[in-house]
Amino acid sequence: MSAERKIAVVTGAGSGIGRGVSLALAGAGWSVVLAGRKADRLAETAALAPDADLIRVPTDVARPEDVDALFETVRERYGRIDFLFNNAGTFGPGGVPLEDLPYSAWRKVVDTNLTGSFLCAQAAFRLMKDQDPQGGRIINNGSISAHAPRPESVAYTATKHALTGLTKSLSLDGRPYRIACGQIDIGNAATDMTQRMQRGVPQANGELAVEPVMDAADVATTVLHMAELPLEANIQFATVLATTMPFIGRG
Repeated sequence: MSAERKIAVVTGAGSGIGRGVSLALAGAGWSVVLAGRKADRLAETAALAPDADLIRVPTDVARPEDVDALFETVRERYGRIDFLFNNAGTFGPGGVPLEDLPYSAWRKVVDTNLTGSFLCAQAAFRLMKDQDPQGGRIINNGSISAHAPRPESVAYTATKHALTGLTKSLSLDGRPYRIACGQIDIGNAATDMTQRMQRGVPQANGELAVEPVMDAADVATTVLHMAELPLEANIQFATVLATTMPFIGRG
């Protein structure tokens, strides 16, 4: 491994945007630690870039002990971290009225999307603060739902709004240590999670409508650009969405 190679951790790396970002980073010469709950999906991601420096660490970001083990692996293998992409997330059950949402479903979304992002950011922050040279970058995967909700998405929307607060706090608290933090808000990238867009999803006016999607590779290109900026520059918030999706004017 080249001494110049930068080190990235990508959560939710077994599919969708996480897989795309991992491969984009690897293609640009980064060493990438693939984190995700399903070992077989991580293996599929790694197989797509057989010549890259990719290691797989099965991780449930909602479990503090898993997150500790993930970042201890990073410390032992590389001695530092340059970039964390906080991407792991879940939407939760769709089509459930707010008053019927089970507490267990609420907790699963909060524990994964918000608490998991905090735990990973906290662990990365510790490494970035103590390493030499000091500093690094964290990018949180927000969502269009960090701005405007979809019908019957209270848990997902609440966590994505909360991620914006996490992003701002990380930016402020990381400032003395050259730790930059930004957020990418993504709308309708073509992944397993958005397959339902092709069948029609509920709109704020009560109608069911098919929505356009964009190639997830365009998201990966944007994340790579954000990641490779010098630490003296930061994209605080970026919004990348399918051009004609109902966001501006939603509802």
